[in-house]
Amino acid sequence: MCGIAGVIGDNDIAAARKAVGEMTCALARRGPNGSGIEVWQEAVLGHRRLAIFDLSPAGRQPMMSPDRGIGVVFNGAIYNFRELRSDLERSRYKFTSNTDTEVLIHGYTQWGIDGLVHRLRGMFAFGLWDDAAGKLFLVRDRLGVKPLVYAVRGHRIAFASTIRALRAAELVTEIDQEAMAEYLEFGFVPDHRTIYRGAAKVPAASIVEWSRGNLQTREYWSPPEVKTSDAPSFEEAVEETEQLFLRAVNKRLYADVPVGALLSGGVDSSLVCWAIAKLGGNITAYTIGTPGDPWDETSDARLTARKLDISHRIIEITDTDTPDLEELVSAYGEPFACPSALGMLRVSRGVAAAATVLLTGDGGDDVFLGYPEHRHLWFAQKLAHGTPAFAATAWRGLRNVFPRRGFLRRARSFMDYATGGLGAVISARDGFLMYQRNNLLGPRLATADISLRRMPWSLASGRNVLSEFLTHDRRMRFVGEYLTKVDGATMHHGLEARSPFLDQELWEYAASLPFDIRLRGGRLKAILRELAHRKIGDRVARGQKRGFGIPVQRWLGGCWRNDVQERFRDSVLDKEGWIDSGAVLAQLEKASTIGLAPLQLWYIVVLESWLRHEQHHKSVIPAEDTGIVSGSLQRNREDTIQLAADL
Repeated sequence: MCGIAGVIGDNDIAAARKAVGEMTCALARRGPNGSGIEVWQEAVLGHRRLAIFDLSPAGRQPMMSPDRGIGVVFNGAIYNFRELRSDLERSRYKFTSNTDTEVLIHGYTQWGIDGLVHRLRGMFAFGLWDDAAGKLFLVRDRLGVKPLVYAVRGHRIAFASTIRALRAAELVTEIDQEAMAEYLEFGFVPDHRTIYRGAAKVPAASIVEWSRGNLQTREYWSPPEVKTSDAPSFEEAVEETEQLFLRAVNKRLYADVPVGALLSGGVDSSLVCWAIAKLGGNITAYTIGTPGDPWDETSDARLTARKLDISHRIIEITDTDTPDLEELVSAYGEPFACPSALGMLRVSRGVAAAATVLLTGDGGDDVFLGYPEHRHLWFAQKLAHGTPAFAATAWRGLRNVFPRRGFLRRARSFMDYATGGLGAVISARDGFLMYQRNNLLGPRLATADISLRRMPWSLASGRNVLSEFLTHDRRMRFVGEYLTKVDGATMHHGLEARSPFLDQELWEYAASLPFDIRLRGGRLKAILRELAHRKIGDRVARGQKRGFGIPVQRWLGGCWRNDVQERFRDSVLDKEGWIDSGAVLAQLEKASTIGLAPLQLWYIVVLESWLRHEQHHKSVIPAEDTGIVSGSLQRNREDTIQLAADL
């Protein structure tokens, strides 16, 4: 895990080096163990290092071929790098380090960019510069675990791990109105947008190729289609999943630094800890606790740790804690309001003193179908197949008769999904409509809308609604919220997060399984629950879905109310015309009477804090992040500090 940056095609190479220096300073927390900048005639690459493999100076980046013809900056972990290295050594390539990064240099020379990426197994974002060809390749892993953004200006392209790094070098400056509206809808900025105009995110499973002003983007992977024939039985699926899962966990235990694991008490993280114990891994499991809150899960987590006989530590966050919004907005380059990010930050802070690699249970729900909407959409899809076209048309005329609240509201939504498909699912969000109903929007957003809400409804979509939803969700919430949450929180504290459920082979296998296997008997993630039943017990297998839940809505209506009120009496959002602070204060008053605030109010609170941070903070290397290993990396520390002083 690291922070990467670069500028290509700038005629003023001194200005390009300065910009890369500013970006690497902004990425300091992603790489507390070292820094480096390398310069070519047309390119400058920069790097901040979090050392995981080969802690010696041999692993420093940017890493180059012996003739400096190829340079690379890399963020992530390639779990099969030892196998790839062996293949390359048989082709007479010489290695000077024991890192996964060096495989990219020789692998590109041997196989080309497409052949290299096809062979990589892991999570990664990297920029590779081919000096002779005058080409830059920006590559992001298959699921989008690691972030990568870029900005194009004429014949120049700049890239970095975060949008904030581009902002630090003043390569982007203007906030995008559509991105602001979509943030308020979702609580995060989706991957098809960035909060600043003029920048873009490299899509998951994509290669962006830049050659002297010409830009091309191509997708190199997509999940397999669901099998319609030759599908395994449920028993075979459970057995194969167990074997693939154990292999995935085993790959992620390899590191030259201490390894820990998250334990929420639910199925997915419990299975990760079970696999580690079975494989003989010596780790500590960490749980975030909210004592006295209904969402608290420490009791279940303790029982699981005791059952598995693993070391366990509880990290508590309570409603008496001051909300650390500064840490939240510092950790995420774009406004990001996933409540559990507060818990993820807290647990990352607690883990960082004892471990550098952290195994998580992320992804199990997404591919094995663990969310309630998966079951609802599966049933709706079944209903749609038995619904004639005339009935779908008739429903459009009758649906307004059904109430929008209570039990019949659910029936109405179910029929909408069956007859309208993905368009109906997207329209069901309250999101942006809540701001409009309560007059919360300022003049700059008064005419904004959410383009996704214009997706047409159709019975044809209803007959394939679960499949379409999974594709949509993977590109939206999965990468934009779930993966971003973990990457931002862990990297802010110098941790590398690894999830076995994001393993390529496991993901491809699970994604190909028919829905009636993954949701056998209407049971959410039936395969994983059966595996948990066999290996851990019924308590975990039958448990409700768990996560690191943080009750921000209750806290906004209670103990946080005064702090938030003070903030919105002098609101930056209001001054800039994004939000009406008077309406926000009215919503806070209403929330205090019922003890619960709408989630959209939390989105606004985070947005206010993020905007203040952007206006008042200039990214520099924090004092606590300047500890660099000895030798040549010490020289890079001095170079970076001098560069920061020159800025």
